[in-house]
Amino acid sequence: MRVVLLGTAAGGGFPQWNCACALCTAARDGRLPSRTQECVAVTGNSRDWWLLNASPDIRTQLVATAPLRPGPGPRDTPLRGVLLTDAEADHVSGLAVLRGGAGLKVYAAPPVLAALAPVRATLDRYAVWQWSDALTEGGFVLSGGLVVTAHPVGAKAPRYLAAAAADDRWVIAYRVEDLATGRVLVYAPCVGAWSPVLDELLATADCALLDGTFYAADEMGTAVRGESGQAAMGHLPVAGPRGSLMALARHPGPRRIYTHLNNTNPLLDPASAARHRVTEAGAEVLADGTEFVV
Repeated sequence: MRVVLLGTAAGGGFPQWNCACALCTAARDGRLPSRTQECVAVTGNSRDWWLLNASPDIRTQLVATAPLRPGPGPRDTPLRGVLLTDAEADHVSGLAVLRGGAGLKVYAAPPVLAALAPVRATLDRYAVWQWSDALTEGGFVLSGGLVVTAHPVGAKAPRYLAAAAADDRWVIAYRVEDLATGRVLVYAPCVGAWSPVLDELLATADCALLDGTFYAADEMGTAVRGESGQAAMGHLPVAGPRGSLMALARHPGPRRIYTHLNNTNPLLDPASAARHRVTEAGAEVLADGTEFVV
């Protein structure tokens, strides 16, 4: 299974357009690399590619990634569809960029499909897509030899929904298995709290892409005066007694990679104490455009 990290930043990218925190300033000055908003591409046969989420930066990401370029025909594309983990704007906005792509398939949990109903109707006017329940019993098989199961990991509805129904399926993680090799990728870029579900997924994984939005629980309030902390944002911090890094210590086997990094996160700086601690614990922070094989 080939995996390409098309983008690794949280909503707004890095540097964020309206932020002058120390990290964003360093990125604008060229002292830290910029990052586009989080999105991943996977394939089991190097011909059929699937997106994990669709970021607002998807056009730039696709153009910059040689295996995802169109051809040989004028409208041929190796892109087959999108697997959504949630309905957050930074994970679904890229669908509008993909409008007109004939025959694409989009998988999402039922509440996400319902929330996107107006968007679905609009996109289907450009090209009819197949919209499918990601939580279908037994999972589903993607072209290219990948079998996928989805697992609820959060109940946070997107802020743009004024009266969202309570549902523990608003946020899901994906387990992607290569049928040819048996190797497993776990994709969970949005996690509000660690759960037994994540322990079960990590126990069978060869590689995991995990929510690294905030390094510390109070990060937003510390880095950007007046902004709310992690609890209001719905992301589990990396550090701390209940953070993901401590939970990952129970799973030393799989390769563990943090993604969806907020612009306030010190993990963005390779020289930071936070990055050193994560590296010493056996986890990784990789650059946009990184490709690897699971």
